[in-house]
Amino acid sequence: MLTYIPSPTVGALHLGPLAIRCYALCILAGIVVAVWLTQRRLEAKGGPEGAALDIATWAVPFGIVGGRLYHVITSPQAYFGKDGHPIDALKIWHGGLGIWGAIALGAVGAWIGCRRAGVRMAVLADAAAPGVALAEALGRWGNWFNNEVYGSATDLPWGLQIHEWDTLAGRAVTDANGNAIVLGTFHPTFLYESIWCVLLAIALLWLDRRRQFAPGQLFGLLLMGYTIERLIVEKMRTDPANVILGQRLNVWTSILVFLLGLALYLVAARRARSGNTEAAISHTEKSATTS
Repeated sequence: MLTYIPSPTVGALHLGPLAIRCYALCILAGIVVAVWLTQRRLEAKGGPEGAALDIATWAVPFGIVGGRLYHVITSPQAYFGKDGHPIDALKIWHGGLGIWGAIALGAVGAWIGCRRAGVRMAVLADAAAPGVALAEALGRWGNWFNNEVYGSATDLPWGLQIHEWDTLAGRAVTDANGNAIVLGTFHPTFLYESIWCVLLAIALLWLDRRRQFAPGQLFGLLLMGYTIERLIVEKMRTDPANVILGQRLNVWTSILVFLLGLALYLVAARRARSGNTEAAISHTEKSATTS
């Protein structure tokens, strides 16, 4: 009986000269699920048929570029440091996407897509919120295939076995006997995040069915819910990261994004109240004029 979670020794499927990275397949699976769920929710809110896919053709490329830019900018040593190779910054199939950059630039692409499809950005954001959480949950399994994104060493039954990894080859480094070299067992922070994101998606779907949110509020809840977990996981991770004032960069980013989500939630609520008040005043004035 295993007392740890095993990790793959191979992270790519080789079809002749073509290497299909499992990391990329996980990202793709997340995108497919997110677009499918967003379309269903958008249509339920009165959106046009097929709009989510049309918007995704703008949001996904922008998001991938944004995610890669964030990763490269916040981890420049790996590409522009002493032993780095700048060309590797383009090799997205080796792993390395930052969700903050993906959401930020993906939102720009989504805005363009919304303008073309005639969909309100806030409505699209709320429809997409649970799907975005599920996409992150699925995408995190790419880290499992790459033997990356883990915490400190542990002997807990759910400790994750990690191998010394050859990123270029997409497989574990082997010893003289051909056996994969094991570095030890560590906290599976990728798994913690994946589970949290699934629970977050379920919570967002449940809340959206039980109360009436102002446009934009559900997406604000997504940002706040995700960053709470991300703060905890970032404190657990032991992989190299740039530090500011004693904290990992993503800790500060998580705090800022949480505040952004809170502001979005409150502003959306205030706009809804303001709109309701204006509608009530207009109705009263119309009634008075009629009388």
